[in-house]
Amino acid sequence: MIEFLVTMNWAAVAQIIMIDLLLGGDNAVVIALACRNLPKKQRMKGIVFGTAGAIVLRVILIVFAVAMLQIPFLKIVGGALLFWIAIKLLLPEQQDGHHDLVAGATLMAAVRTVIVADLVMSVDNVIAIAGAAQQADPEHQMGLVIFGLLVSIPIIVWGSQLVIGLIERFPIVVWGGGALLGWIAGHMMVTDVWVVRTLGQPGWLVQYGAALVGALIVVAAAKVRIARAAPAGTR
Repeated sequence: MIEFLVTMNWAAVAQIIMIDLLLGGDNAVVIALACRNLPKKQRMKGIVFGTAGAIVLRVILIVFAVAMLQIPFLKIVGGALLFWIAIKLLLPEQQDGHHDLVAGATLMAAVRTVIVADLVMSVDNVIAIAGAAQQADPEHQMGLVIFGLLVSIPIIVWGSQLVIGLIERFPIVVWGGGALLGWIAGHMMVTDVWVVRTLGQPGWLVQYGAALVGALIVVAAAKVRIARAAPAGTR
């Protein structure tokens, strides 16, 4: 045990914890947006089931993540899907007749939304954790990856509850969450392997610019959908 603690790369451990703190918030926002319309008695179930689905997906993606990132257009398609999910999550429930990918009032609808959105976002998260773990001794790397997944569980659960509480007090937080998903989608698309091979590695200004445009697109598209669906007298 002492030898294990001495040989452990604690810098890698610290990096993994920091990655979980930064990236786990994305998952917490998705879960909060998807579960916000659930009855209070079912919210914790939605959070727990959504978190469990997110962790299972990350375990599966650990095996395939590096290879998947080399597939052209994968991030572009994933970003487009995340745009769609983000816009759906911002729409009032009664304005959408499809309850499989909205902030629905049923537990299964919420969990399905979380799993689909997390599948899109988790590849980069897993790569970041695996990259940090590679700094450690090969015998410790898989243990560090598992440690990173375990650390993310309380972060996601607690973060989801925090965001839902903020949404109840400040409904505008919903729009901030949707904009965050649009930000992630925009960044994903501009860093796709096909874009990098064709146009070169985008600089930080291009990446942040694309992310900002993505956030604005989600908010604007959702507002247009809501305005079009509103009765004429209330516009």
